[in-house]
Parts: sequence; structure tokens; C-alpha cells
Amino acid sequence: MAPIAVGDSLPDGTLAYFDEYDQLQEVSIHSLAAGKKVVLFGVPGAFTPTCSVKHVPGFIEKAEEFKAKGVSEILLISVNDPFVMKAWGKTYPDTKFVKFLADGSGKYTHALGLELDLTEKGLGVRSRRFAAVVDDLKVQTVNIEAGGEFTVSGAEDLLKTL
Repeated sequence: MAPIAVGDSLPDGTLAYFDEYDQLQEVSIHSLAAGKKVVLFGVPGAFTPTCSVKHVPGFIEKAEEFKAKGVSEILLISVNDPFVMKAWGKTYPDTKFVKFLADGSGKYTHALGLELDLTEKGLGVRSRRFAAVVDDLKVQTVNIEAGGEFTVSGAEDLLKTL
């Protein structure tokens, strides 16, 4: 399956997260992104070094800049369960503009064509590292990393496209 590309419509899918009342919610990506400009970014795994120290903090730190450029929300997706995503989100001081979404079975990552097989490293099938700008369900920009790299999908790289 080819990875999602500029001009594609964002596929719908159901992901999970814990809301501000600590209640588990299931939500469709379309309900979060329809009629809005959103950033969607994916990482191979919660609590992993590059994801935790570089990728996620960049989007948290640059959240106001994204907002100033018309982005309604930043959606983080990882092939982890919602309990892990909740715990991971709590390790950052201010995540109100970044929603930590769990794709526990990897179905949505598969629909995006962004699976990364890390079985040899003991992680199973995860998401490739990527970042995209989606405007009313249409992909405007998508930066997809090769392997375990972190060269094009950071917050600064994506801000340059807005």
C-alpha cells in the first residue's frame, strides 16, 4: 500500500484517548479534522528516545506558532494503547494543544500506508515517523521519514510549509 500523499483525502479511522475528565474516548479522525486545518504526526512509539526527546517536544513548544498559522489542533498518533499514551502525555508540562491518540492495533497507521516493521528490534509493527498538514481532510503537506531517521518530520520542518 502506498503511503498517504499530498492531495489525498485523509482516510477515516477510530482512535482512542483520555479526555480532560480522565475518561476513555473513541473518536474518528474525520470528526477531529473535518472543516479544520490540523497537524497530524506519527511516531514509532511512546517513551522511545527520539520520539520523547525531540519529536513530541518540538510540536508542544511550537504549538502557538502553529495556532497563529491557522492550525486548530495537533494530533499525535502512535501504535500504543490509550493507557500508555495517557501516561506519556502526562510526562510533558503543557499538552493542551496536542492530542495524544492511540492506534493500539495499528489499523489507522495501516490505512495511512505508514507501517514500519520493527519486529527485529522487539517493537512489532509500528508507525513510520511522519508529519502532515491536513486542511478539511485534504493532505496539504506530508513529510515521511525513512527508517528510524528524524530529518524532515519535526515541528520546524512542518512550520516552513505553512
